[in-house]
Amino acid sequence: MTKSEKLLSVFARSVKAGGGIQSAPELALMLGEPYTPAFTKFLADCVRKDILRRVAKGLFESTLTPPEPDTAIYRIIKKLRAGVLSYISLESQLSHTGTISQVPIDRVTVVTKGRSGTFSTPYGVIELTHTKKPINTISPNLYFDPDIRMYRATTKQAIADLKHCNRNVHMLEA
Repeated sequence: MTKSEKLLSVFARSVKAGGGIQSAPELALMLGEPYTPAFTKFLADCVRKDILRRVAKGLFESTLTPPEPDTAIYRIIKKLRAGVLSYISLESQLSHTGTISQVPIDRVTVVTKGRSGTFSTPYGVIELTHTKKPINTISPNLYFDPDIRMYRATTKQAIADLKHCNRNVHMLEA
């Protein structure tokens, strides 16, 4: 079995296990390879040959066994800010709950304890906004959404986040 075939096999197993988005170091570990510049070049070659698709810097999916399109963007979010609290909030959450009538098209707004950043992916734009609020003041206003396997803000928290970030509050329906 070639290295590329092993890579596709790893992705196929990860999709079955609920994965499908992997970082370069994770792929090296799964293949039993050292994470070196040579391995990074191997991944770049796989992207060029259309075996893999780069979904964000350092994150990949298989072109043969991609993750479910409905939840792939949330998997990317979790990989981008692994190890820190991140939750769906701001306009995305307010639209989800029907608090605002606008629907963000191809954009997910996320509040994170990690760094802010905007990432263009094949599944849409991810907008990460850093918060300095302590976790113990945020966590009571979050709930876990099993469909996307991420936390979401309550409406009260999403509105507070919107105001805290100095974003447009005129869209809130009275």
